[in-house]
Amino acid sequence: MEIDATALSHTALNEAIRRTGGEAEISGCLGQRFIGAGMSNRKIRIAGVPGNAMGAYLNGAYIETLGNAQDAAGDTMNAGTIVVRGDIGDTAGYAMRGGEIYVRGSAGYRTGIHMKAYREMLPVIVIGGKAGSFLGEYQAGGLIIVLGLQIHGDRIAGDFPCTGMHGGKMYLRSDCADIVFPEQVTARPASGEDKSEVLPYIAKYCTLFDYNVDAVMDAHFTVITPDSRNPYKQMYVAN
Repeated sequence: MEIDATALSHTALNEAIRRTGGEAEISGCLGQRFIGAGMSNRKIRIAGVPGNAMGAYLNGAYIETLGNAQDAAGDTMNAGTIVVRGDIGDTAGYAMRGGEIYVRGSAGYRTGIHMKAYREMLPVIVIGGKAGSFLGEYQAGGLIIVLGLQIHGDRIAGDFPCTGMHGGKMYLRSDCADIVFPEQVTARPASGEDKSEVLPYIAKYCTLFDYNVDAVMDAHFTVITPDSRNPYKQMYVAN
């Protein structure tokens, strides 16, 4: 079903999406917030500029935006897939506990903050370009993968990555020689087994955005994991 969002509020737009019962092709999107929030069993494609919290609390739906996405996309999502064919704003995947987010371009600050895994649910974020500061802040589970494609010499991640990290893993397609990590994590070269863990998600990224998966995988990856069961002790205890 085609939906012209030009004159619709975010509430009216979401009501129209629910009435489709299946697929929605949205045109004329002009910053409406909460598109697809909490939805399942829907396929939503967006032309235009979606506002904040696209796919918040997503529960199994597929959302694809043909351009950029704003802040808090995938906030607390449980399941489903978000595909962004441009860049994504700050706090993408905030507290997400399931599902997958694929971003062709780069991400803003605090991507994956408070991200967590629950039982069989494994949240995954794949960023094709670079990520801003505080990447994976307080990460408690899941996978964050940053590929550093076409960033033209910029750092793959900003300042203070993995601050407070106490679960999950982060993979950066870089030797990370120019990145300072906190004492509470271990950063090491990824092994073949490590690469096998992320290959399915990178392969999906390459299929979505027309990259050669072998060329992307044929690079140095750094894997970062928490190295303490009490990652906050060094931050708040004097001795």
